[in-house]
Amino acid sequence: QVQLVESGGGLVQPGGSLRLSCAASGSISSIYVMSWYRQAPGKQRELVASINRGGGTNYADSAVKGRFTISRDNAKNTVYLQMNSLKPEDTAVYYCHAEISQILGKYNYWGQGTQVTVSS
Repeated sequence: QVQLVESGGGLVQPGGSLRLSCAASGSISSIYVMSWYRQAPGKQRELVASINRGGGTNYADSAVKGRFTISRDNAKNTVYLQMNSLKPEDTAVYYCHAEISQILGKYNYWGQGTQVTVSS
């Protein structure tokens, strides 16, 4: 059994910053790609950024490039999303996703989501 536990969401004013964390625990052999997705009200869940085990990153959403930074700590099985210069359109539920290798194979796991609200 594997759990992804997210933290760090909340209410912030436009231009502010938040740092999201997602820690994986349980029966884990190795974690490959870790990602952050977000889902705004009435919209589909979309990929924000991902990072592989070696630290290579991909920012799928051009709207966050230069403002958001994804990073990870392999020793802690944790991925972070530093969000700066936040805008109201960044308001969404943010989900952590991880590709995790276990004894019987590789599986995909999701966190429960953390709400980020950008509003004055």
